[in-house]
Amino acid sequence: MEELKQLPAAIEALLFAAGGAVEGRDLREALQIEEKDFQDALLKLKESYEAEDRGIRLIELDGKYQLCTKNLYYDELVRLVNTPKKHVLTDVLLETLSIVAYKQPVTRQEIEKIRGVSCSHAVNRLVEYHLIEEVGRLDAPGHPILFGTTDDFLRSFGISSMDELPTISPDRMQDFQKEAEEEAGLIQVET
Repeated sequence: MEELKQLPAAIEALLFAAGGAVEGRDLREALQIEEKDFQDALLKLKESYEAEDRGIRLIELDGKYQLCTKNLYYDELVRLVNTPKKHVLTDVLLETLSIVAYKQPVTRQEIEKIRGVSCSHAVNRLVEYHLIEEVGRLDAPGHPILFGTTDDFLRSFGISSMDELPTISPDRMQDFQKEAEEEAGLIQVET
């Protein structure tokens, strides 16, 4: 009898973990219960969600079951979804951002020359994240865009000015350049 009392909570746990709609038969099989016990547990669960102090509800979709939010909280959900998200910076984005930070103002072509690969996607993503921006145009044929860092860059990295960026010694810079050239296959490594 104790197991039957736990069925609504077990169904709730399975539906929460699944996230989407789950076939009733799959739930019964996972719980190893009969149809009548399953329906009784669903009814108890549904009744508990219908209370005014609950923010979710149990819905049935053509023999599938799913937990979802009550329509009453739509406005709050919209505000949550529209909250600015923290962006994940991949190694490629960090490399590109570092080049812009240390070499600014810099063109896309200069970044690509340093990285040795196309950087259009990375530059576009960094502009989208408001970490870099157009700061002007180079006075050269085609007038390529010059990029520099933004105030959001400073805020994101917890610095108040570009002067706070760590300095790289000339020797270490030569080491980095040599490593990059080796990776790009521009120089032969002695063995």
